[in-house]
Amino acid sequence: MTADHRAPLRHVVATFGVTAAGTLWYVLWTVTGIGPATVSYLPLPLAAAGAAAAVLDLLRRAPLTPPAVRFWRLMLVAFGLVGAGYTVLAVAGFRDTSILPPMPLPAAALAGAGFLAAMWAMVRVPLGIASPGERWRQWLDRAIAFLGCGTVLFHFGLAPVMTAATPWSTQTVVLLGLSLALAAGGITKVAYIRGGPIDRSALRLIGSTGLTGAVVALLLIHGGDAGSVADQAVVMPFAAVLGALAVRRQWQHTAAGRGRAGAWLPYLAVAAVDVPLIAVIPDELTTADRLVIAASVLVTGLVTVRQFVAFRENARLLADKRASQERLEHDATHDGLTGLPNRALFRRRLAAQLDRGDATVLLVDLDDFKTINDSLGHDVGDHLLIAVAAVLRRETGTDGLPVRLGGDEFAVLVTDPTALGETIAQRVLDAFTGPLSEHRLLVHASVGIATAPAGTPLDRLLRDADVAMYAAKQRGKANWVRYHDGMAQPVASHAQLGGELRRALDAGEFTVHYQPIIAIRTGRIVGVEALARWQHPTRGMISPAEFIPAAESTGLIVPLGRWVLRETCRQAAAWLAEFGPDALQKFGPNVSARQLHDPDFVSDVQSALADSGLPANRLVLELTESAVLRGPQVSRALFRLHALGVRLALDDFGTGESSLSLLRAFPAAIIKLDKSFVDGIELDPPGSPEADARQAVARAVVQLALALGLDTVAEGIENAAQADRLIELGYSLGQGYHLARPMPATEMTQLLSTQRDLVSPS
Repeated sequence: MTADHRAPLRHVVATFGVTAAGTLWYVLWTVTGIGPATVSYLPLPLAAAGAAAAVLDLLRRAPLTPPAVRFWRLMLVAFGLVGAGYTVLAVAGFRDTSILPPMPLPAAALAGAGFLAAMWAMVRVPLGIASPGERWRQWLDRAIAFLGCGTVLFHFGLAPVMTAATPWSTQTVVLLGLSLALAAGGITKVAYIRGGPIDRSALRLIGSTGLTGAVVALLLIHGGDAGSVADQAVVMPFAAVLGALAVRRQWQHTAAGRGRAGAWLPYLAVAAVDVPLIAVIPDELTTADRLVIAASVLVTGLVTVRQFVAFRENARLLADKRASQERLEHDATHDGLTGLPNRALFRRRLAAQLDRGDATVLLVDLDDFKTINDSLGHDVGDHLLIAVAAVLRRETGTDGLPVRLGGDEFAVLVTDPTALGETIAQRVLDAFTGPLSEHRLLVHASVGIATAPAGTPLDRLLRDADVAMYAAKQRGKANWVRYHDGMAQPVASHAQLGGELRRALDAGEFTVHYQPIIAIRTGRIVGVEALARWQHPTRGMISPAEFIPAAESTGLIVPLGRWVLRETCRQAAAWLAEFGPDALQKFGPNVSARQLHDPDFVSDVQSALADSGLPANRLVLELTESAVLRGPQVSRALFRLHALGVRLALDDFGTGESSLSLLRAFPAAIIKLDKSFVDGIELDPPGSPEADARQAVARAVVQLALALGLDTVAEGIENAAQADRLIELGYSLGQGYHLARPMPATEMTQLLSTQRDLVSPS
């Protein structure tokens, strides 16, 4: 608890201390008669000053709404006037300590004004009534409740004082009447407040201050002057304690929660009126008269019970209807699978935030979710979406509103003005590094972030976030990107490129280039890697780094990969027929994750081999680790291919976290050392950390391959020094620009022809 929350407790302790001191003095005075009776006039003005100080502290330091400020300002006036009135009384008492003087008229006027200020504060507390019909109904209920409560308090509190044998001063009777009216009004008011800027418990405590008047009346009737001393020293200061407690409760009031209004109060008030009615039956009435009155009271009570039962039943029906409406509203604004807010609610909240000020949006799109859905089934995909929603809730926390827009697309509306979209995006991406859902799936996401000032069209902000999200996908996925001016054009070009892919496939604009795999010591070509190339009619040769991501995102990678596979098999069979079975041992097209998830992929391989006549053991499918780690369907497909005799190569080996353990479960025949371990291997001075790390990985890979009976190929060899160092480490096969660049089939044919001529006997 902060210092601000502790501050009102000082005032509670102070007012309670004054009341306790007054009680202790009263006990001593009763036993010993020590001191004049007028000392009893001191506790109330002191306690009232403490309550006023509590209210003043609240007004200065606590965040209050305008209605709450108005209420507590009136209560400050009330406590101040009551304290001033009883200070005047105390001064009059100490002028003549031999008697207890009647309350001077100025003192009574001040105290009475204080009661009226408190009552006016209660009257002005808002009830939250909207319709005129509800307003009139509540006025009727409150009138019944007030009259019922007031009748009971009047009969047992004020009437005995007014009819006492020893008459009390008019000032006393008026103040008692005002205190009891405050109690009845406070009880009635609080019962009908569902929630609002004034804490309900604080209002109850303020209303309870008036009940001290009932205790005062009892002591006046039965105790005479001695009762008056007890009233002044012990009972009345408790009103200030209750006021200080009310201030403390308001200070801790953090939200205008809604409670159920006390609609039962009119029924209780009707029943309560019957009590004084029976008590005032004259003794001279006959038995028959008494029976008539008793029967009337009984009928009134039964009707009240009947009405109350009907009210409860109606309340239950209304509650059921309200719950049903709330369920319908929730269903209309929330996603049925994940429970997150849906697109409609997201747009409404975003529009409201743009009306108020700046708004930041994150679009979160799962990478390759369609592959998971297609390969593992929609049930598994649904469980993954539920797990993703849980991650978004947890990582967003109180900083924003996570929503599901549809499919595998989510969004976050940043609601905390101090939160950064980049921070939230990074938290989300970090949470995706581990397996999700009961199926322990690895999933990544691309996040686009956009911020717009107040007044920006909603769809423009969403478009900017969408552009940023696609830019994140182009950068390799599992990334976040913030939108900036000028970003839309490259993304639009990417989308346009995706649209041209189908036309390019149909128009035959794709070709296959082949990069030789070389025996490093001899320079002999032992195999080739097949690489797709796009000769665009107007843009020329388009880099694979540009069109492969577009093919992946559009799903066209599957037909493109199928074409490359068939073309490679056809060309390989032609080369073997022309140059003999010993010319080349490996023909390696690359295979994407989307192809492996295609249920027809194994059939496509079988068909390509059968149509071309290429032996299965000459086909090498090059796979990345991320493509292999894609679930049981992919694993089954790979083992089926292995059983056919097709060899599998693990590309970019050494860069993944599970490379070594993967070899135990994956039927690999070839591992290819990633280029990152070859770059600079010849430049690092011996003994340096960089040299030791590169060479340790390279040496470990070749030794592991030898132990498992696998072939190794070093990728990315760009100079003779690198080749020499790799030979020293035990590598026999390599690939890279130093050895040979990718080339069209015609150039490759010439190279093979030259190689044949060199080895042929003269």
